[in-house]
Amino acid sequence: MIRILFFGSILMLTHAAFAQTAKPDKSKITLVIHGGAGTIRKANMTPEREKAYQDALNEALRTGYRILQNGGTSLDAVETAVRAMEDSPLFNAGKGAVFTHEGKNEMDAAIMDGSTLRAGSVAGVSVIKNPISTARKVMENSEHVMLMGRGAEQFAQQQGMEIVDPAYFYTENRYQQLQRAIEEDKVKLDHSAPPAPKKEPKSPPPSEGLGEAKKFGTVGAVALDQYGNLAAATSTGGMTNKRWNRVGDAPIIGAGTYANNQTCAVSATGHGEYFIRSVVAYDISALMEYKGLSVQKAAEEVVMTKLVTRGGEGGVIALDRNGNVAMPFNSEGMYRGFIKANGQPQVFIYK
Repeated sequence: MIRILFFGSILMLTHAAFAQTAKPDKSKITLVIHGGAGTIRKANMTPEREKAYQDALNEALRTGYRILQNGGTSLDAVETAVRAMEDSPLFNAGKGAVFTHEGKNEMDAAIMDGSTLRAGSVAGVSVIKNPISTARKVMENSEHVMLMGRGAEQFAQQQGMEIVDPAYFYTENRYQQLQRAIEEDKVKLDHSAPPAPKKEPKSPPPSEGLGEAKKFGTVGAVALDQYGNLAAATSTGGMTNKRWNRVGDAPIIGAGTYANNQTCAVSATGHGEYFIRSVVAYDISALMEYKGLSVQKAAEEVVMTKLVTRGGEGGVIALDRNGNVAMPFNSEGMYRGFIKANGQPQVFIYK
């Protein structure tokens, strides 16, 4: 057994070294991001709000692209892009995280290196400013894959991660969503629109201008660097009004996050329970590996057929080793975008 583990480790290290020393080729560098999927309708989106989302997506793409263009790794690119979205109150991750039933913010994040299949994740953290960076520290500086709760926060502090007061994550919009959800006694996925009024209809307040009856709040990124290495990263604030330290698919390797140089890198957004049961991210990779499907066909098979049949809603971003991009979603919209070697970001919101 020791001999098998030894040779397995040697093979993994050899594969990683080969990937890093491959002749650089910037012609295929690609970064793909998402900022959540769900009921996102143009009719309910104010021009100002739409522009704010477009600007935030473009900024995340440009930030990650600079890493790739300057010869950085796919891991650096996905971490940087996700951090940019974690720092924005628009997305349900980091600064914009939703509230639990107890009025706390509990965040999850994961990152995976497609060249080595190493991965790291954190779950249920409340004081780490950028959970995605701590997930990477778990991958690189520990013998584990997932840390959770107080232990993950202690580890983050030891690793020099920025620890903030829980008040940092407070946003009035998210807090009001919690109050409505408690009143309705329902668990909400990200920011939910108020219930239809029984008397005179009112226009939703500006903070609710999206009219999102359902928005699956997660952010994610997948990237291909000049060495041909893939990486994936996902971060989320979970569900509004969630209880009992519920954890979704984002930090679970193979469900919400997966990367393998031989197939693809995937980051998912949707109803986490369905994505966990369906092992969505890995299933896309498996369809490519065992059935020879393209990344587009594999992603569509899982998101548009398998998930729909099982009642799951959401979408994924996926990227293969040749720079081919897939962004299928079975909801009404998904904040998403990509940037390739030409440096021109493309962002989308609706179907």
